[in-house]
Amino acid sequence: LSVLLSLLVPAHTTRSPDCGGILTPSGLSYRKSGPRNSHAVSREGRQQHLSVRRNQINSIKVAELSLSLIPDTGLRLSSNVDLSITPTLSTTKVMRLSILVDLQVEMNPEGNLELVTSACKPTVEEMQSTEGKESQSSSSDVDEEINIDKICLEVSKLLLLPNEELMSLTAQFPVTPSCQVQYLPLAAPVFSEQGITISLQTTFQVAGMAIPLPVSPVPFSMPEPASSSPSHLTLAFSEHFYTSLFFALEIAGAFNMTIPSPLTTATMAQKITQMGSLFQEDLPVTLQAVFRSSPRVVLEEGKGALKLFLTVHIGAGSPAFQSFLSVNVDMSAGLLLSIADIRMMISAAVIEDIELSLAASDVGPVPAALLEELFLPTIREEVPAQMNVVLSEGVFLPHISSFTYTDVNVTIHKDYVLVPCNLELRARTG
Repeated sequence: LSVLLSLLVPAHTTRSPDCGGILTPSGLSYRKSGPRNSHAVSREGRQQHLSVRRNQINSIKVAELSLSLIPDTGLRLSSNVDLSITPTLSTTKVMRLSILVDLQVEMNPEGNLELVTSACKPTVEEMQSTEGKESQSSSSDVDEEINIDKICLEVSKLLLLPNEELMSLTAQFPVTPSCQVQYLPLAAPVFSEQGITISLQTTFQVAGMAIPLPVSPVPFSMPEPASSSPSHLTLAFSEHFYTSLFFALEIAGAFNMTIPSPLTTATMAQKITQMGSLFQEDLPVTLQAVFRSSPRVVLEEGKGALKLFLTVHIGAGSPAFQSFLSVNVDMSAGLLLSIADIRMMISAAVIEDIELSLAASDVGPVPAALLEELFLPTIREEVPAQMNVVLSEGVFLPHISSFTYTDVNVTIHKDYVLVPCNLELRARTG
């Protein structure tokens, strides 16, 4: 397999998106701030995080915190923080620290998205003091109270955690023990009034090596979001995304199936007389199914279908399997999609259409009607059942580590699937 993959890798096609997401303004504002309570802080915390000179901070209260979209540019963070400061033993001042920060999301050389500050403007206003005065401090007074030169440096440090979470977007996730999926951003996000749009390309590794995926017949672009959507986030997956997933699992051998049959060589000899000369004893008949062509997913409005193209080798004997018949099987199964936490659950439903045709025979010609009588019920039941075992763990969705998805709705459209959902912040441990 490794040799085969190494030969395939140079044929990797030009990168193009096959899925993505749109974070709406309501998603952006979700839990943007914590409880607005006053907190006592240590002297070390006062000096390090707020760069206060020769002063003691008694309390910190976040009066206002907002994060807004700037179309075609990025984000704007606006924060008002009230600080209760005691410069001397006899005086207490309440200072209003206002910070206006413009943020952009860029792609760093490692291919990860990164939040950076493009502008930062802090101002400080004295709200009141024990002497009853309320006035705007002069710049020299402000500099005596708070070192505003260091405020923007501290703000940039606050981006370390969000950037760590953005890096988790490009982590590798297991699909099966030998197959991993990864979502890679192709460019910096696009900011508009509808939200933040990010285009992703799905890549797969089999046995630790990247595999080239089939070329998408139609370039995918994120559909326009509904302006009235109440959801925090809308994920979109192209038809090609699903075809690529099944292709990768096929390359990994996940869908190679050994299927037990109720037939034996003796019962088959009653229908096919030449069987008696091949097997002197009565043996269980086994079916071995492999793909002769990659699975294909077709999405139409309101429904999805999984097209399978198999060759089923029919034989007996263990451990030395002896095939005496090969049957080509073309089938179509309904595709069921749902979301559980941060995984997409995919399953093949009942077979909607199936055709059997003789591919090779060591026991002479076998009529199509007899092939169907002998093997169709077993193939119809076992093929989707065994594929669903492979798919039962689900496929990780693009996500960052601190959030999960709730209130999910999956809608199948022609050529793509939309997944509007809400975000839920995971509880931190430790």
